[in-house]
Amino acid sequence: MSLAWELGLIYLVSEILLTLTRRSRSKSGTKQDRSTLVIIWVVIAASVAAGVFVARNFPAAALPNNPMLAITAVVLFVAGLILRWWAIIILGRFFTVDVTIEKDHELVERGPFRIVRHPSYAGVLLAFVGLALSLRNWAALVVILVPISAAFIHRMNVEENALSRALGPRYAEYMKRTKRLVPFVY
Repeated sequence: MSLAWELGLIYLVSEILLTLTRRSRSKSGTKQDRSTLVIIWVVIAASVAAGVFVARNFPAAALPNNPMLAITAVVLFVAGLILRWWAIIILGRFFTVDVTIEKDHELVERGPFRIVRHPSYAGVLLAFVGLALSLRNWAALVVILVPISAAFIHRMNVEENALSRALGPRYAEYMKRTKRLVPFVY
């Protein structure tokens, strides 16, 4: 359980840093978040707490205590955070924690955005797969990943609607040639 706490703390610090430094302060942009940031925070907190509870109280769903599982969990978590931060760096000033469309908003198609539309969210979800695996319980994995994935899918819908309205046919074409999270799959 110690590994899960360490990974969770790293994620929490990373997200608090983003929330404090990357909230939209633009005077020319239009916020279109529709409370998705709050929903995501609440769902993550509740899901992780429920996952920890399940991991501690349902030993029948325990995964083998295998060192390779712990290594895999850490690798997935770190890879997810690297992907998330790479996407954030590529977006530059267009990345905000709340969905905001700037007056001069541009479609970014560099880096991981060449392959998927939401690499930052793909990274977050990959990090949560690693975090959930670190609990070594398949039921905890489900309890964590299903609601968090649903919250991010809702957020992607809101974001894609905002970008479609703002960028028009160019974004529609981009959506046709890229997948949301997983190249060639979804």
